[in-house]
Amino acid sequence: MKGTKKHAGNMKMILRFLKGIRYLFVLSVVLAMVQTALNALTPQIIRYTVDSIIGGSESNLPDWLERLIPKDADVWILLLGAAGMVLVVAVLSGISNYFSRMTLAKGNEGFVKALRDRLFEHIQKLPFSWHVKHQTGDIIQRCTSDVEVIRGFVTQQLMEVFRITFLIILSLSVMFSMNVKISLIAVIFVPVVAGYSGIFYSKIASRFLVADEAEGDLSAAVQENLTGVRVVRAFGREKFEIDRFEEKNQKFSSLWIRLGQLLSVYWGLGDLITGLQILVVIIAGTFEAVAGNITMGDFMAFISYNTTLIWPVRGLGRILSEMSKAGVSADRLGYILNEEEESEPSEALEPDMHGDICFEHVNFSYEGFQPVLKDVDFTIKKGTTFAILGGTGSGKSTLTYLLDRLYDLPEGSGRITIGGVDLNSIRREWVRKNVGLVLQEPFLFSRTIQENISTFRPGAPFEEVQFAARIACVDEAVESFAEGYETIVGERGVTLSGGQKQRVAIARMLMQKAPIMIFDDSLSAVDSETDSKIRASLKECLGSSTVILISHRITTLMQADQILVLDNGRVAELGTHDELLQKNGIYKRIYDIQMSSDDRALLEKEGE
Repeated sequence: MKGTKKHAGNMKMILRFLKGIRYLFVLSVVLAMVQTALNALTPQIIRYTVDSIIGGSESNLPDWLERLIPKDADVWILLLGAAGMVLVVAVLSGISNYFSRMTLAKGNEGFVKALRDRLFEHIQKLPFSWHVKHQTGDIIQRCTSDVEVIRGFVTQQLMEVFRITFLIILSLSVMFSMNVKISLIAVIFVPVVAGYSGIFYSKIASRFLVADEAEGDLSAAVQENLTGVRVVRAFGREKFEIDRFEEKNQKFSSLWIRLGQLLSVYWGLGDLITGLQILVVIIAGTFEAVAGNITMGDFMAFISYNTTLIWPVRGLGRILSEMSKAGVSADRLGYILNEEEESEPSEALEPDMHGDICFEHVNFSYEGFQPVLKDVDFTIKKGTTFAILGGTGSGKSTLTYLLDRLYDLPEGSGRITIGGVDLNSIRREWVRKNVGLVLQEPFLFSRTIQENISTFRPGAPFEEVQFAARIACVDEAVESFAEGYETIVGERGVTLSGGQKQRVAIARMLMQKAPIMIFDDSLSAVDSETDSKIRASLKECLGSSTVILISHRITTLMQADQILVLDNGRVAELGTHDELLQKNGIYKRIYDIQMSSDDRALLEKEGE
């Protein structure tokens, strides 16, 4: 029952993406049936040729067709006419086949395009937490290999079911009209072929699922290795990665070998049963011909129809095995498409984001993990610079994820407000448009530096791009490149240094001109002097924006209007730099550890 519901759901999903182009598939099926009917005429032409033209027996053609044949025509003329009929039927069959495939190709591409578009759009709208839990390689494999399996099912297997069903009905109708006894013998083998095909269908489906999941793991391993290629080379991990890939590849190959063994047994038994069926029909037909119950032409035509019948029945088993693969792929795509997208309240708001940011007794934990934030309560005044300091795992980045609505704060876990408006009631798109975020490890696209900086404002004037780069102190580095701002950034920004990537990301965020700007340890890869220059430039140009600085570096934070110290997910200290030094707590301890002579010299320079 559960399997039936699943198959019904898969078919419903496929039909949904066929909306608007179903007529193309219907037309293709009709043309395929016309081709099948035309092909069924050829054995009848051979039957007439052998029995009536060569054998001289009375013709069994329909009256309207009999009247078209000259009565006193020479045998050679009649043979040429029969050959001409075969040629005409072949030409008409070819034309039908051509247009059937053309309409099918158009419909198939429309279906696959709609499926891919929907998959990509849906993935873009899935929660950030969903992406964290799933491997990129596996998602890509589902959206490529599994889509291709579905394409093959719709283009070939599903269409073949209709064509073969019509072919079987047509062949049996003609065969029973010619000889009931031999037809019954031929039909006996049909349920045998269908029965063992069904048994193999269930076995193949389960094995294909395991093999498909192994392919996803293999794709994920390749994607992860290529993404982290610099780490692999830097730590000499090539041998480890090769061994790891070979292990997964061996598992993948073994699974497909086992699947191939099962298919070999299936096809071997199929050939045996098919051969037996043809042999029995030939023997029965021979006895009937010797007994005079059928003519030689009938016998030849009957054998032709039987071959036409048994191979499609045989093909049904192949289609069933392919359908099992398509079913698995449809389940894997359905898993993605059935995931809930990020939801919005019924009346999502778009308030002014230039307001105080309040965290009111916030508690938060990631799914399956211990609490990360515990009763966090503080207020960030609008237009001020607010700094956050804390050890690894203290919850610093979690605060920014919540503020950017990458994660939603569950009910009963406190409240976050901006200008007095509950964050969960504000439209996500509006939040992310007004909250700029630069991460410690920023992502850059494989495009030019100018395109990366103007990501939020495509087509922005070049002067604004240059200005943002100058504020981020990356303009000199960019202009030193041969191609300048047209320099293509390698995948994930590998052609730039860590500090350059961070500064390009800062410039990109400045182009957003957001009222709230978050720097999540985004100056960690630059030296103290450059850090100081960037902060000075930002202070001049940010205007009324609220700035949130997260860093491990005291010199980055100490001039903020307020500094929050997190310890194990709790607010440990809150105040200005001078106030925190007087408390002689965590902040003072970190300050004493970090303040080298160079840092003190830099502070004195900044003070001047």
